Amino acid sequence: MSQQPLAYRMRPEDIHEIIGQSHLVDEGKTINRMVKAGRLASMILFGPPGTGKTSMATALAKSLRIPFKMLNAVTDKKKDMEAAVEEAKMHGRLVLILDEVHRLDKAKQDFLLPHLENNRITLIGCTTSNPYHSINPAIRSRCHLFELQKLTMDEIKQALTRAVEDDGKGLGHLSIEISDDALDHLAGASNGDLRSGMNGLELAAFSTPENNGTISIDLEAAEECMQKKSFSHDKNGDAHYDVLSAFQKSIRGSDVNASLHYLGRLIEAGDLDSIARRLVVIAYEDIGLANPQAGPRALAAVEAAERIGFPEARIPLSVTVTELALSPKSNSAYKALDAALSDIRKGKSGDVPAHLKDAHYKGAEALGRGIGYQYPHNYDNAWVDQQYLPDTLKNKRYYEPKKTGKFEQALEQVYSRINKQRTT
Repeated sequence: MSQQPLAYRMRPEDIHEIIGQSHLVDEGKTINRMVKAGRLASMILFGPPGTGKTSMATALAKSLRIPFKMLNAVTDKKKDMEAAVEEAKMHGRLVLILDEVHRLDKAKQDFLLPHLENNRITLIGCTTSNPYHSINPAIRSRCHLFELQKLTMDEIKQALTRAVEDDGKGLGHLSIEISDDALDHLAGASNGDLRSGMNGLELAAFSTPENNGTISIDLEAAEECMQKKSFSHDKNGDAHYDVLSAFQKSIRGSDVNASLHYLGRLIEAGDLDSIARRLVVIAYEDIGLANPQAGPRALAAVEAAERIGFPEARIPLSVTVTELALSPKSNSAYKALDAALSDIRKGKSGDVPAHLKDAHYKGAEALGRGIGYQYPHNYDNAWVDQQYLPDTLKNKRYYEPKKTGKFEQALEQVYSRINKQRTT
């Protein structure tokens, strides 16, 4: 029996054996068309771990009977790529499957480019990173970009069942009975990562004692073997920023359950710094004047979380996330400032009115500085009608209050009264 891991042995030999990724390999889809036409182009396959990027790359080369070589952009050297080119010259063509292609340095890239141009080398790069962010444009422009989707639970169950039944590459030589509950758990706990599910199945198969020649994998065994499943969330990867984005948008959308879900994923990733920064931003960007105390309370919760650390840090974080999600929302203050900044950046600033200019120096009066300024505290309600904006903008209104919270409703009443009293 091969000592190679089950996940490796079960890699597809042909694109028709690929499970999932129907948007690429089904009849009429792009990669299926490439294979039928016998014209394989250079490409970047990107997506979460365990979605079958390397498996698809090898299946493509095997489907078209093109020799292939697998290298890693980090660990393999330029001389390894030179050897691949020599191999390509010998065969006439070669598929170079390059893992972690986003880590390709300039020297290796410069060496590969001419061989991609003359089609001696067909590059299939594999990465978990978003190529629009991480792949050098010179490489990216010469490749098709294909995103692989996380496998569904049913697709993972299909792959695991195939592995149990396959006599040649899988576990079919063993007499395995796996309960529906166990299969569901292996598929669900893998979190879309087929490799993780395969590893769990293999461990269960070889660690469960036989009973009358049969290996019976039940839910308890499946739970034990998936105990250390990998959480598919690298806090330095693109998925992390997707979760942070979903976290803020869920709070902004007042969905407290989704907000807590994404908080849980960020906690599992162990990134307290990102959680802290994002919560303080949310408190001022999305809650704002609708609940002004949310900002100081969020900051206090963040400071408490940072002081006590995980796992207890989740407690103050849960409190502030719940408050922020269920608070009324207003972005009126920073939107007003952005509108003012927009005018300034377009050159619509104008001159400061003379009566507002600094008059605290000798000769200011002779220059007309500060003359006619009316001190508001000398008037009823500490307000007097006078012009503050430059002449070119004197009737401009940037602030548009929202009526989503009692505090801003009170501000809106003051704002409305002042606007009605203004004559200048």
